[in-house]
Amino acid sequence: MGIFDVIYHCRSMRRLKPDPVPEELLLRICEAGNQAPTGSNMQGVRWIIVRDPEQRTRLAELNRKSVLNYVDTRRVDVPHHDPAKRQRMLDAVLWQAEHMGEVPALILACHQWLEAPADDAARAGAGGSVWPAVQNALLAARALGLGATATTLGLVDKPAVREVLGVPDTVEPYVLIPVGYPMGNFGPVTRLPVEETVRYDRWEQ
Repeated sequence: MGIFDVIYHCRSMRRLKPDPVPEELLLRICEAGNQAPTGSNMQGVRWIIVRDPEQRTRLAELNRKSVLNYVDTRRVDVPHHDPAKRQRMLDAVLWQAEHMGEVPALILACHQWLEAPADDAARAGAGGSVWPAVQNALLAARALGLGATATTLGLVDKPAVREVLGVPDTVEPYVLIPVGYPMGNFGPVTRLPVEETVRYDRWEQ
């Protein structure tokens, strides 16, 4: 696929089949993530690919609790969202919350420091290295015909996540990416026109 075809058709795919994903494809996704630029070229982005059913189930339960709490407290209207379409999105989020343990691979994107523990400023700054890598990974998954969605809700209880995965203090988890073959079809994303999202030189025109 051409790069713009991938970008314009990289829909969040939350309903995923339980069919196993070959290890070489999972590694290609992470390798694509590693091609993104990182601050000072430190290349501190690290990946944990979770395939063990018990581990997936434990992470899925942490995610489910956070999703249900989020949905209960964040039911808001979005001006550019058709209510029916927003409900379909919410249904997909809830479906994922109930079935995440069945997804064949959960990829955790992290950042590793040479020293620990990192302070708040360091953790915030490292996001500038992690998020480009995550976007590369999502685009790579789409190019390979795999569904993927980045979510931070599964990491709300970070101490519990650390315990499940044995993550040391030198490593900070940033986002969870369920990966699998999609149940639905890929299609173009619907986004606001660029003219509504861009300003030149200053906010007030």
